Amino acid sequence: MEDIVFTKRIATAGIAAAVALTLGLAGCSSASTASSTSGAADAATATNLDAFGGLAGLEAAAKAEGALNVIALPRDWANYGAVLDAFAAKYPDITINEATPDASSAEEIQAAKNLAGQDTAPDVFDVGAAVALANTDQFAPYQVATWSDIPDALKEASGLWVGDYGGYMAIGYDPAAVPAPTSLKDLLGSAYKGKIAINGDPTQAGAAFAAVGMAAVQNGGSVDDFQPGIDFFSELNKAGNFLKIDPTPATIASGETPVVFDWDYLNVGYGKGLQGQRDWKVVLLPGTGYAGYYNQAVSKDAPHPAAARLWQEFLYSDEAQNLWLAGGARPVRADAMAAAGTIDKTLFAALPASPDKTVVPDAAQAAAASALLGQKWAAAVQ
Repeated sequence: MEDIVFTKRIATAGIAAAVALTLGLAGCSSASTASSTSGAADAATATNLDAFGGLAGLEAAAKAEGALNVIALPRDWANYGAVLDAFAAKYPDITINEATPDASSAEEIQAAKNLAGQDTAPDVFDVGAAVALANTDQFAPYQVATWSDIPDALKEASGLWVGDYGGYMAIGYDPAAVPAPTSLKDLLGSAYKGKIAINGDPTQAGAAFAAVGMAAVQNGGSVDDFQPGIDFFSELNKAGNFLKIDPTPATIASGETPVVFDWDYLNVGYGKGLQGQRDWKVVLLPGTGYAGYYNQAVSKDAPHPAAARLWQEFLYSDEAQNLWLAGGARPVRADAMAAAGTIDKTLFAALPASPDKTVVPDAAQAAAASALLGQKWAAAVQ
């Protein structure tokens, strides 16, 4: 299949990616779960607001359930803390149970399988491309009211998964520890020995998957061919430059991970959070850029099916889309909101400049890359 290619203008406007985060649940909840809520069966099979007679009907059904179980939503990731707090303020009758913020997409799905049928099971998912594509049997189709604003390339046709917010794979670095990287080749030098990390395992986590994808397109490969990306990290590992440590604000602050491949909005967030501790810089390498969106999905086994769908409606509202923007991420409805005049123009204009050319794997390409990583990643960096 052909690459999805975006010009700088289009990418900046927010249509810069196709499909592209994260375990276990704790705690629960309310005595009113799907099994005891009036109309729960209808909520569990609802594919849009019509099933509830409109938003007010969905709100009433969700309030009757009284709880929402979310999973793997770090509060410092793309402004998720503000998104969660805004939903809680809007719907104080719905208790949000937040579980295991730092986890991979694969672990998230595994937790849902382990907890299926229990009150503590996740209601919703926020997952990367490869995991979304491999686990559609875990999702319930749902199309939000703003469905038509979402580019077709960023959603499964029935609403099993839907892109929500995204950005570009970038390199964050501490200029006090390493020179500014200008190419992948730079990173193979002795100045970067024992200093480079990626966010997770690329066979499980969307950010790490994208790091290999970015290395591929910068190293003679493409979204059809991730092998050059795997080869680059193998070479990086042999040079002693690759750290098998998941970076966090704490590891960056301590100097343990002075170079990090991660989404641009996360790297920018690290810098903001570490002001006064680290002078954290962020660079998009020249040449082809690699972009991706994280995807929302409703669990087919959601114990609070109405609350799960209300959460989706909120995430794709103007309010939540602008909250992604405040976190430095590119909201999936940016173009439509810009045309309607509902986007925060100041925040939109402040987004980092996009590469002149951006590529993203489509569904088939992402599945093939995921299979290749499953076969070759571990051996390449052992």
